[in-house]
Amino acid sequence: MLNAMIFAAGLGTRLMPLTQNTPKAMVQVNGQPLLWYAIHNVIQAGATRIVVNVHHFAPQIIAYLNELSFPGVEIMVSDERDQLLETGGGLLKAKNLFVKDAPILIHNADVLTNSNLTTLVNQHRTNGALATLMVQQRPTQRYLLFDCNDELCGWENLKTGERIITRDKDHLQQMAFNGIQMVDYRILEMLGGVRKFSITRGYLDLSPDYAIRAWKDWQGQWFDIGTIEKLHEAIHEFKHNTQ
Repeated sequence: MLNAMIFAAGLGTRLMPLTQNTPKAMVQVNGQPLLWYAIHNVIQAGATRIVVNVHHFAPQIIAYLNELSFPGVEIMVSDERDQLLETGGGLLKAKNLFVKDAPILIHNADVLTNSNLTTLVNQHRTNGALATLMVQQRPTQRYLLFDCNDELCGWENLKTGERIITRDKDHLQQMAFNGIQMVDYRILEMLGGVRKFSITRGYLDLSPDYAIRAWKDWQGQWFDIGTIEKLHEAIHEFKHNTQ
């Protein structure tokens, strides 16, 4: 059994004017909304219970989800219209919608990839980690720091100079987080109460005592549809995996 959560509550301010009357998750790439690609990816990986959180233009997303039908798959909504909780709080708010004790595949709606996420699911189930994060070496301002065993040891912001080290290790690797991850169900009890916070902050807090591992040997394309420029790039270059 596999749960999935798709974070679809974002405001999409950097995609204006496309998001003036449309939620970011419903912005289209080659005839399908971003949300459709995320749902396809997690179903292909084996998810049979999918939770989608909503906030910005929530009725549009809910109406779209009500039109979808996938045999053997339940799609449920976690409503954050009262308060946008970011990724960590959004995961915790959805706790009662997940199948208990089944792992959770988490996918940002604004991430577009044709990578085979079954590989991530299988790696997580065998690596003994509390969470396994899709990462890569690419230019960014904020990096997760991993040791030679691919375990999370810290975080740094190159723009502000802020650096957090949670495990004192040598030769740390800078890796950019790709917005897709696998977590054990038990992490829901470890992250505390429902509140507004980033899941990355939660991983850092847990990393001194639990293995948070990198998934960096993935194959395929990956796009963060955070800007109009990135959207245009994806429209021209993305190849959807229909297998």
